[in-house]
Amino acid sequence: MRELTVDLFCTVDGWLSGRNSPGYFGYAGPDLQGWIDEQVALPHVMLMGSNTYTALAQINAEGGDPTMPAESPAFKRMDELPKVVFSKSLKPPLTWINTSLVAEDVAVAVPAMKDEPGDPMRVIGSPTLVRSLFRLGLVDRLRLMVFPQVLGESGQERFLQGLPDVNLRLMSTEVLDQRLVLLDYKLEETPAVQGPEA
Repeated sequence: MRELTVDLFCTVDGWLSGRNSPGYFGYAGPDLQGWIDEQVALPHVMLMGSNTYTALAQINAEGGDPTMPAESPAFKRMDELPKVVFSKSLKPPLTWINTSLVAEDVAVAVPAMKDEPGDPMRVIGSPTLVRSLFRLGLVDRLRLMVFPQVLGESGQERFLQGLPDVNLRLMSTEVLDQRLVLLDYKLEETPAVQGPEA
């Protein structure tokens, strides 16, 4: 079965973005860029919701992400990667090459995709899609890139809200640019509740 990984960038208090936050919360650095380039270079299928697709497709159409170094291969590589967008509002044809539009319910489409042979699947951003995947028990791996910032007043969208209870097994940690912490988790099945011993 194909593995499905969710990659999210968040602050210490769990916000995915802030009202006044620049790209990468203002903490871009060589280690972070190297990690992004390394992950994008690996064979995989990108899954995303309509909002993330629209944002990334626009950045791509404008010539790439201004927060990335000009020599970064990430956006050219993202052109090459197969991409799947789950949306009932977008209409074909989509402008970003190698992109498929799926209007079918995630609960039907993603299990079928996981059963097919092929490269692993990866979700970046797309918090609404991520919540659906968690509720359906379809996520195998969660990687959080934690930025050293608290956005208690200006934070927008906490990805943890609306998730079901889930147990995580920490596989590894890594410090990037001496300030970011990458937490790599596998999802575990929730153990049965034990009754009181006789």
